[in-house]
Amino acid sequence: MKRILITRTDRIGDVVLSLPAIKAARVAFPDAYIAVMVQSRMDDILKGNPHIDEVIVYDKNKKHKGILKNLSFIKWLRGKKFDVALIFHSTKRINLLCFLAGIPRRIGYARGKADFLLTDKIEYTKKLGEKHEAEYSLDILRHIRIDPEFSNPFIYVQNKDDEKAEEMLKAFGINNGEKFIILHPGASCASKMWSLENFAKLGDMFIENLKIKVMINLAPDQAELGEKARGMMRNKPIFFCGKTTLGELAALFKKASLVISNDSGPAHIAAGVETPVISIFGRSQLGLSPVRWKPIGKKAIAIHKDVGCVECLAHDCKKDFLCLKAIKVEEVFEKAKSLL
Repeated sequence: MKRILITRTDRIGDVVLSLPAIKAARVAFPDAYIAVMVQSRMDDILKGNPHIDEVIVYDKNKKHKGILKNLSFIKWLRGKKFDVALIFHSTKRINLLCFLAGIPRRIGYARGKADFLLTDKIEYTKKLGEKHEAEYSLDILRHIRIDPEFSNPFIYVQNKDDEKAEEMLKAFGINNGEKFIILHPGASCASKMWSLENFAKLGDMFIENLKIKVMINLAPDQAELGEKARGMMRNKPIFFCGKTTLGELAALFKKASLVISNDSGPAHIAAGVETPVISIFGRSQLGLSPVRWKPIGKKAIAIHKDVGCVECLAHDCKKDFLCLKAIKVEEVFEKAKSLL
C-alpha cells in the first residue's frame, strides 16, 4: 500500500482514541503516504504528528456543505489517488465519498450505513462494548493481516499553542510551573454529568485542604454550567470558558497538574498530553461504558459505579442517574490526591 487514507470524522474523543491505530499504520507501512481525514477543528489534535503526512479536513456543515461543494471535494480527493481507505467510523456520507473518490479498497465496519460501498466489511460489534474503542480501530489493521502493537494515544502540542497557553495562565495569575487543577463539569448528555454541586464541593476541597488553585473550564456554549458551579463554591476559582482551538486546549491541559472531567472529549485530550486525569462515568449501557470509552494513559483513572441496573436507559434513566450519584466527592478527592 503506497497511499493510505484513514478517516475518523466524528468527535474529539474518537479522534484521540484513533491515534494508536494511526501510529500502528505508520509502523506497518513506514514508506507509505498516510493522510487522515477528520471534521473541522479536529485537525488540531493531529498537527505535528510524525506518523501523518497530511491532515484532510472535511467540513460537511460549512466549507463542503451542499452537492456542488461535495462534488468539488470528491474531485479533489480523487486526485490524491489513494490505494486504500481505512474507515474507522463508517457513515453513509464517508462510505460514498471514498467510493466516488475512486479509492479501490475501502475497509470499514458494516453498520448498515451504505455498507455495499465498502469492499471489506467488518462485522460491527462495537455496540456490545467488549473492548476499548482504540482496539476496535486496531481491528481494522488486523483485518489486513497486521499485528499492531498497542500504544497510548499521544498528542503533539505545537509551540504556538504552548505559548498561547502560557499567556492565558499568566493572565489568570498562575505562575510558570505552579500547580493547578482543571475541573470540566460539562458533557454532551445528562447521563454523563456528575452534579455541579459535586464539582463545586470538590473544587473547595482542593483549595482549602491542598492549597492548590482550581480552574473551571468549559466550552463557551456551556459557560452557564460553569457559572453555576462557580456560584456554588465558597472559594473563588479561576473561571475560563473562552473560545480556544483544540490545540490551545491541549497545551493548557498539558500544563495542569490534574484534570477532572465527565465522560467527554477533554478527558481524552488530557490523557493524550500525559496529564493525570480522572474521568467520571455514569452509563453502563453496552457500548457506552468505560470498558469502551475510558481515557487511556499512564495516569488516567475512570470512576464508575455498578448500581445493579438490568438495563441502562442512558438519558432516559428512570432512577435519577443513581450511578452518578453513587460516586462520592470524597472518593474522587482521594483518587486525585494519589495522582497528585
